[in-house]
Amino acid sequence: MRDFTKKLRVLLVDDNANHLRGIKELISLETSYSIVGATRSANLAINLIKKYHPDIVLMDVNMPEKDGLQAIQSISKLGLSTKVIILSGYDDSDLIYRAMKLGAKGYVLKTMASAKLIDAIEAVAEGKVYLPSILATRFFDYFQSAAKEESKTSAEENLLSSLTSRENEVLELLTQGINYKSIANQLIISDTTVKTHVNNIFQKLQVNDRTNAVLYALTHGFKVNNNKKVEHMTTV
Repeated sequence: MRDFTKKLRVLLVDDNANHLRGIKELISLETSYSIVGATRSANLAINLIKKYHPDIVLMDVNMPEKDGLQAIQSISKLGLSTKVIILSGYDDSDLIYRAMKLGAKGYVLKTMASAKLIDAIEAVAEGKVYLPSILATRFFDYFQSAAKEESKTSAEENLLSSLTSRENEVLELLTQGINYKSIANQLIISDTTVKTHVNNIFQKLQVNDRTNAVLYALTHGFKVNNNKKVEHMTTV
């Protein structure tokens, strides 16, 4: 719960001088708020946050040098209780989703009435997440769609993660167009053992032949134990 006996310390970040001035005038009207800084640079904002530990940061998205989303990531690494509210001219669903996923606690459009911004500050200060109703529906629709895609991608990545270290070695050699006998020689195992590993790879990747196994590996960011990503494929 917010302690109303203390003023909320607010930092303003926007590269548009006129808009920054307008927001500063608006926030100054609220006697329960204290503006600890106003800057047009996200990098300078990080330094001010380190110095003043503001409760709330009103952050623009589109800025030079470092944008608002990158700034959120930098702020999160500081380990402070500072909360970020994005104040943007963009109502793009993907942008809202990325901002909230990175840790923003609120998102308000610059075109909205000033009362919305005050509502956002009060809600976030009380530990809530704030999205105006016009953005909330769009955000959750996009969130559900993105969650499905991420789940699908995660499941696909899990197919590769199910391979053993030896199967990873065999698969890497397959992507280089090396035949079974040469694989056996390189790994110092028998031809029969190579075929067993290959069959296991086919089963785990849910493919039926060598070509599709290689294509699957290359299109899903195949990595071997040394984390070296396969970047090319010779004739198979």
